[in-house]
Amino acid sequence: MEVSWEQSVTDSINTVYLLFSAYLVFVMQLGFAMLCAGSVRAKNAMNIMLTNVVDAVVGSISYYLFGFAFAFGDGSNSNPFIGTSFFALKDIPSSSYDYSFFLYQWAFAIAVAGITSGSIAERTQFSAYLVFSFFLSGFVYPIVAHWVWSSSGWLSPSSSDLLFGSGAIDFAGSGVVHLVGAIAGFWGALIEGPRVGRFDAFGKPVPMRGHNATLVVLGTFLLWFGWFGFNPGSFDKILVAYPNTTDQGNWTAVGRTAVTTTLAGSTAGIITLFSRRLLVGHWDALDVCNGVLGGFVAITSGCSVVEPWAAIVCGFFAALVLIGFNILALKLSFDDPLEATQLHGGCGAWGLIFTGLFAKEEFVIQVYNSGESGVVRPYGLLMGGGWGLIGAQVIEILMILSWVSVTMGPLFFALHKLNVLRIPIEDEVAGLDISSHGGYAYAGHPAEENHPRFYADYMRMQDNN
Repeated sequence: MEVSWEQSVTDSINTVYLLFSAYLVFVMQLGFAMLCAGSVRAKNAMNIMLTNVVDAVVGSISYYLFGFAFAFGDGSNSNPFIGTSFFALKDIPSSSYDYSFFLYQWAFAIAVAGITSGSIAERTQFSAYLVFSFFLSGFVYPIVAHWVWSSSGWLSPSSSDLLFGSGAIDFAGSGVVHLVGAIAGFWGALIEGPRVGRFDAFGKPVPMRGHNATLVVLGTFLLWFGWFGFNPGSFDKILVAYPNTTDQGNWTAVGRTAVTTTLAGSTAGIITLFSRRLLVGHWDALDVCNGVLGGFVAITSGCSVVEPWAAIVCGFFAALVLIGFNILALKLSFDDPLEATQLHGGCGAWGLIFTGLFAKEEFVIQVYNSGESGVVRPYGLLMGGGWGLIGAQVIEILMILSWVSVTMGPLFFALHKLNVLRIPIEDEVAGLDISSHGGYAYAGHPAEENHPRFYADYMRMQDNN
């Protein structure tokens, strides 16, 4: 069949746009690496850098062999709950666009494992990273992606049989990506327990600040840059509209999505800046960085279907959610070195609820029905759209909590029972770099500066042996 000139140009633009977006999302791996490295103590910098590389390379293989098939495979065993069990190799169609789609979705998959890695940093055996990264990228995350993003998924807003007449709107993954990674990290951190010295004998938190604020800020800006591929890039096909086309095409929402993303992150950063100033008595750049990221996580669900003013509301409450969850975590003696569980979990869940409250009818139809006239869909509850969308959003949250808990919880528990999850105390005190990776990340680095007494005790113990 002969392809028209207009269709050829449209396909070319869609492919180039999607590939460019995939490259931006992959840049987020560098952002994660810098953020994580700066947020841990110097004695663990080499370890956290290696785990970020491992998340990418192991996730590539597992997602290629299994993950893509579970998420988007179109084999004979495909169903609304687990996709298909066939290898992704046989399920990737032959067109260049479909390969581009695979690459884009792979970039999302490896980001999930990076979130989890941050929660269990500074006390986890390297072999455990290899196991959970493969399982999370190849099976746990793809199942959720299938539910929400595959056209045959039971939660999908593009399904032929919409849940509550709506489906769950999780446009770029506040739940699918961020909440999944956070719940996995929660179980890992809970089962491992706090780092040595994180809480004193009375349960009061002892500060363990990261060693390099410069890397944290650099990582934040790299993640900000990558988020412009993460959110606007999630228009898998931007559907260029020509003058003789009656429908708008969802390409008209791309710019708005970039704006709402920016406003939500910026608002959350400002609110965090002043809130933490009131709480701790000084301006804290690292807290602001996490606040900005919390706003991005929250808006990721509804970035394409809300007004810019609503994005500001989203960012405002995302900052409060993050601050509140951080306070709760300390009270419960829960130790997450990068606040990944609180940030990606709390703000991710809020983002899904926010979408159910503020999604605009015109934008929902524009994004999911290409602006087709005469279409009626549920939209935000506070915008007069009824309970259908907010109900689907709540179901998504509950299903992610349940699914990730029953898969990743037992995995971390099994690794714990096999003594391959947490490193020995003496190795943790000395630092993962010297105990597992042959030396510190920084040439000439002496003992770990925050706890020189612990390191001296460890060296004396080694001499006595």
